[in-house]
Amino acid sequence: MDSNQNGAESLVRTLVTNDVQVCFTNPGTSEMHFVAALDRVEGMRCVLGLFEGVVTGAADGYYRMAEKPASTLLHLGPGLGNGLANLHNAKKAGSGIVNIVGEHATYHVKHDAPLTADIEGVARPMSHWVKTSPSSKTVAVDGAQAIAVAREAPGKIATLILPADTAWGPGGDIVWAPATPARKKVDEKTIKAAAMALRGSGDRILLLGGVGVRTKALEWAGRIAAKTGCKIAAEYNNARLERGAGRVQTTRIPYAVDAAVTMFRDTQQLVLAGAKSPVSFFAYPEKPSVQIPATCAVTKLVGVEEDILAALEALAHELGATHLAPIGISEHDKPAIPTGPLTQEGIAAVLGALLPEQAIVVDESVSTGRGFARLTTGAAPHDWLNLMGGSIGFALPTSIGAAIGAPGRKVVTLEGDGSAMYTIQSLWTMARESLDVTILVFANRSYQILRGEFANVGGGKPGKRATDMLTLDRPDPDWLSIAKGFGVEAGRATDLDSLVSEFKRGLASSGPYLIEVVL
Repeated sequence: MDSNQNGAESLVRTLVTNDVQVCFTNPGTSEMHFVAALDRVEGMRCVLGLFEGVVTGAADGYYRMAEKPASTLLHLGPGLGNGLANLHNAKKAGSGIVNIVGEHATYHVKHDAPLTADIEGVARPMSHWVKTSPSSKTVAVDGAQAIAVAREAPGKIATLILPADTAWGPGGDIVWAPATPARKKVDEKTIKAAAMALRGSGDRILLLGGVGVRTKALEWAGRIAAKTGCKIAAEYNNARLERGAGRVQTTRIPYAVDAAVTMFRDTQQLVLAGAKSPVSFFAYPEKPSVQIPATCAVTKLVGVEEDILAALEALAHELGATHLAPIGISEHDKPAIPTGPLTQEGIAAVLGALLPEQAIVVDESVSTGRGFARLTTGAAPHDWLNLMGGSIGFALPTSIGAAIGAPGRKVVTLEGDGSAMYTIQSLWTMARESLDVTILVFANRSYQILRGEFANVGGGKPGKRATDMLTLDRPDPDWLSIAKGFGVEAGRATDLDSLVSEFKRGLASSGPYLIEVVL
């Protein structure tokens, strides 16, 4: 150990030593000693975001692909507050993140300076663990504890608050984080109960979530389906769904309440593997919150935090299905490249035909993308990352983290124009880091999903003032100018022919490329 290192240096060295080697940052005055430590300590990649929601969303995307935590660096209570929406999404996704949040020096807090805030109070709703380091000598110990929490299955949010004097004061030794406990195994009684449910008659569904929608788990689910005749389904939102040709396909629960209720209408047995019993995204007048019928029996096989893969394998053994070939494997069946005016089906066909091998699709296409699944099922193998917490402004930051967490893989971002405006600063970080991201912005000049929701909740026909709250016009955002202003190349697609041309151009680029898809 360097006997002259301060608390911030001991923390950075502890992070790097424990394989937390990316820091998404938006620092301020209180964090300057941590920033200086990043200069002096080798091994940490530092990525600047111009808004804290970009920083926290990038950390979410990084964990989903790298399967290990990144750190963030945020400025006091307001900086953390600006990042909370995407921390909410990350928490719902089970993404492990180590937040480092600066604080005033311990002796300065009592003076109630303008930026003084209850940082622990701000952090708690979106964190699994919160601590303010009391001493520069113990910062590394606290950091190691935060890392251990972030690594816990399925991935947790740990927020370490770093007062300025604990950063600049004399530091302690580098600390190794405790070993990550193995995911809990499911007991034999639970396995037998799930097997009994799936052996029954009538409609039976095995509902997958968490790592249950990864390739190996899907193969076990396909064997179970081959043996029992059950259907395989996935939650509507998934942190990382592995799909495409050669992989077992699942049916995602529809977003729309009526369609979801219809899907489960005849279901008699529902077995949950890393998933929750399905409920509607919102409450609607005279529509059910619970999407399964009251007569449906629900059996929990395994929770999202437990060993889902081992549970599915054990269930296959119990059913005598281990020797069977998985059913439901998607064939290499790319759609023909379409021409003509832009339609949802046509856009889906373009994606299905042109998605490159091992692409990472980050999906916040909202209303435009609900019908993309069918025509992308036979595309080249790819990962599909959904918005888990429902807080928009997710896709652009998450694409940053995904590109850094899985270098060498093309990231394709499907983004609504309204959602994009929440974290548009992401484009600057993509350009600065030369990230391999192709972005499709679906420019319908409105919060289109809210138009449907206005009717769904019984709002009737929107008048002028309501319509003004649901549209993005007067002026129309100029996406080519916006992209150019952030240093990102861009093009515009007004029909399927130009979309194909622009998408191919974006895929050929090794840096960020934005396509405005004018709907």
